[in-house]
Amino acid sequence: MVLKEARYVCSAVKPSQYPVDELPEVALVGRSNVGKSSLINALVGRRSLARTSSRPGRTQTINFYRVDEEFYLVDLPGYGFANVPKRIRDAWGPMIEGYLLGRRALVGIILLVDARHAPNKNDMQMADWLHHHQLTFRVVATKVDKLPRGRWQGRLRELGAALGTDEVCAFSANTGHGKDEVLALIEEFLRNSRH
Repeated sequence: MVLKEARYVCSAVKPSQYPVDELPEVALVGRSNVGKSSLINALVGRRSLARTSSRPGRTQTINFYRVDEEFYLVDLPGYGFANVPKRIRDAWGPMIEGYLLGRRALVGIILLVDARHAPNKNDMQMADWLHHHQLTFRVVATKVDKLPRGRWQGRLRELGAALGTDEVCAFSANTGHGKDEVLALIEEFLRNSRH
């Protein structure tokens, strides 16, 4: 799968603001600062399509990016630590949950975790919640370039065991490692949605 064109379409905080064209959607979830925006930019080959920041909590809306006029990548606000007002943080839970449970166009979810660390409580809760609601998701471990190569396999196994999955994809936005594997996950989501 090669992505040729991508564009930002809209930001939403409620369903009435979501796109209405019914293209399939692949959502990205993960803690603040795990690299969701960097993943989007790497997949579409654009440096700044999705805004990145070193400050956690910058994404405060659900952001929709239309790819090749065929599907959307959907960037959800990060969970966990975020240096934003409590009232905004409190609104994220229902907003994210409402999207993930209520969006008919949603065909798959990519749960991003930081490869440098064991999953934290929020990562585990998110994986448990996705399992509980029987939502289709895959785990991608970001920032693997920050780990010695010899530790990758052990860390991926650890992450998979903690999050209840056999497969964890290693990814680096800096080096592009794992880009083809993540694109293959997206392709699988899209293919399964057509059946």
